[in-house]
Amino acid sequence: MLEPTIAEKDLETWAGFLLDHSLGGITRDDRVMIKAERIAWPLCAVLERRIVEAGGVPDLYLVPPNNERGRVWSATMGRHGSAEQLARIPEWHRLRYESMTKYIEVLGAEDPARYGGLGAEQVKSLAVADRPFAMLRMAKPWVLTLFPTPAFAALEGMSLEEYTRFVVQASTTDPRPLRAAEDRLAPVLREARQIRITTHHPRQRRDLELSLDLSSSLVTISYGLRNFPDGEVFTSPDARSAEGELFLDLPVHYGGTDLGGIYLRFEAGKIVEYSAELGEAHLRAIIETDAGSHRLGEVAFGMNPGLSRALKHPLFVEKVGGTLHVAIGASYDDCFVEDAGSEAGKARAQELEAAGILNRSAQHVDIVADFRPGGCGRRVLLDGREVVVRDGLWTVA
Repeated sequence: MLEPTIAEKDLETWAGFLLDHSLGGITRDDRVMIKAERIAWPLCAVLERRIVEAGGVPDLYLVPPNNERGRVWSATMGRHGSAEQLARIPEWHRLRYESMTKYIEVLGAEDPARYGGLGAEQVKSLAVADRPFAMLRMAKPWVLTLFPTPAFAALEGMSLEEYTRFVVQASTTDPRPLRAAEDRLAPVLREARQIRITTHHPRQRRDLELSLDLSSSLVTISYGLRNFPDGEVFTSPDARSAEGELFLDLPVHYGGTDLGGIYLRFEAGKIVEYSAELGEAHLRAIIETDAGSHRLGEVAFGMNPGLSRALKHPLFVEKVGGTLHVAIGASYDDCFVEDAGSEAGKARAQELEAAGILNRSAQHVDIVADFRPGGCGRRVLLDGREVVVRDGLWTVA
């Protein structure tokens, strides 16, 4: 199998950022899950060794190639398993997630087509089965990164050498300088009670406007602490509040399928009409998963000017400086409560969930609008105050 060529010093730098910057270092009390397909082994091997050297215990979770991101069940179970089989999740699987203290997921697939083409009910059943484990890992320090593979290079229309060079450069660049720009934007978003987003629908030849209530929201800056590479300022809106229409032009690869040219119309927070120029059947499967997947769980500004090319993978495309993305599905608890892991935080999150402000769903799917020249984005207002893209960064006009 063709594999990327990555210098050992780059693997060491990459692993160092993940362990020391993203996860805050490793101690002898840590049990660190490293989840990846076998094709990403070169990075996993360095991570494993460095965790051992730091006194921690690595838990290598190698994912089969027909399983998207190591969900509890593979695509084969989704296609052929009964509801009774899907419900029979081994207890050891839960114990494995509960016992880890930190989590690293190395994205990168041998063949994404192996888990593509699932029907709506199959997508729903796999997402629902996996959601409790996603919640377990998100309650602990975690980080996602992406390893270059031939299949992902082909997906982007790039040679493996070109794709590897792009991914490795982005993944070995110190993320800390991103914070200064994010610190300038975050207070403006934090103070806003409403965001109004104007996009242009090229086929309908008209501008669309979407409004979201941010009055209950907290804002997070992201500079390599959860995703690597990184660069975004994000929050979760009041899930009841979305009103209007939105067009999102940049292609995003999700579940083995390209999604792009997405149109959404909202009433009282709910998606009541939708279409896609690419992957409409898969978009339908996502939105029709559950009640929460008819609502939005995130709105965010891409803040990484170093990502000059918008790749299709969500980890990259949503970080491109000058883009804006929303997520269909689950909200982030820590975008509503200061300490989501405390008893008071959990109680407050339950109150907000009961009120319909904090959204629960088995899905959380990021889709992206381009506000750079030539993109569908037209205008963003925070309480009437315009934010614009300058030199690949969002800033106040």
